[in-house]
Amino acid sequence: MSAEQPRVTVIIASYNHGPYIEQSILSVLAQTYTNIELLVVDDGSTDDSVERIRRLQALHGFDFRVQQNQGLTRTLNDCSARAQGVLIVPFGSDDIMLPDRIAIQVAHMVAHPEVGICAGNIELMHADGTPYPEKRQNRDVPFRRLDFDDMFMERKPYPPAPTLMIRRDALEQVGGFDPSIRLEDLYIELKVTRAGYYIDGLPVVMARYRKHATNSYKNHRFMTDSILRIYALFSDHPQYEAVRCKFLNSMFLKMANRDPKMAMELLAQVPLRSWSKKTVRGFFRMAGFKCRQWLGLAKVR
Repeated sequence: MSAEQPRVTVIIASYNHGPYIEQSILSVLAQTYTNIELLVVDDGSTDDSVERIRRLQALHGFDFRVQQNQGLTRTLNDCSARAQGVLIVPFGSDDIMLPDRIAIQVAHMVAHPEVGICAGNIELMHADGTPYPEKRQNRDVPFRRLDFDDMFMERKPYPPAPTLMIRRDALEQVGGFDPSIRLEDLYIELKVTRAGYYIDGLPVVMARYRKHATNSYKNHRFMTDSILRIYALFSDHPQYEAVRCKFLNSMFLKMANRDPKMAMELLAQVPLRSWSKKTVRGFFRMAGFKCRQWLGLAKVR
C-alpha cells in the first residue's frame, strides 16, 4: 500500500433508515477510489434495515454487524477502533456519496498533512431523492481553510457533516468521539482544530444530503442543548460568552414564531447587554405570530 493510496474506512451506522440505506451503501461501493474498507453497523433498527443490508452484504462482502442500540457516537468509536484505514469517513445511512468524493479527498489529505479534516459541498434532496430548488441549494461554497477560531466563532461556512473525512491520527489524538455528546460533527471539528489541525472545505459537491422528518437538526431543543454543551467545553476561550450569546440570540429569532415558550427560555439565558438586532427581530416576529394565533391563523409548531 503506497502513501498515495492510503486505506480509507467508511463507517455507516444505520438506524431505521430502511428506505434509504441501500442507496447509501451502494454509493460507497461505487466510488472510483478502490482502497476502501466499508464498515456497516445496524444500531438496533426496528424496520427492515437489517434484511436490506444483509442482501447487499451477500453480494458485496463488506463488514456488517448488528447490535442493540448504542447511539451514533459510541458506534463510531467502536468502528474507529477496529478500522484498518488511516482516514475515517463517518457517513449517514440516508445520504448519498458522489462517485469521485473519496478520490478527491484522499488526494488533498495526502498533499496536506496539516489538515485533520477534509470536507466539501453538498446538494440537498427531498426524502424521495428529488433535488431541492436551485435557489435553496448550497453547492457553490468556495474553498475555505478553518482553524479553531474560525470554527468556534463561525467566521467561515461550516464543513457539512456528510462530507467529512478525518485523519485517524487526529481522531485518536483528541480521544475520539464523546458518547455523551450526540452532535458528533461539531464536537469533533472543534476538538480537532483545537489540537492544531486545519479543516479544509473543498469547492466540490461531494454528497447529496437527504432532508426528511427525522433529521436531527429539526429537533430544535436537542440541537440547542447539544451545541451549548459543546461550546461549554471551550469556556476558557476569551470569546466564549460572546459566541454563546450570539447562538442564543440566533435561536431565539428562529424559535420566536415556532415555539414562543422555548424562545423565551433561550432569551432568559442572554444578559440584556448581549441583546442584538436578532433579539429585536425576534420580538417583532413573536408579536406577529401572537397576532396570527389570536386570529386563528397560526399554530405552534
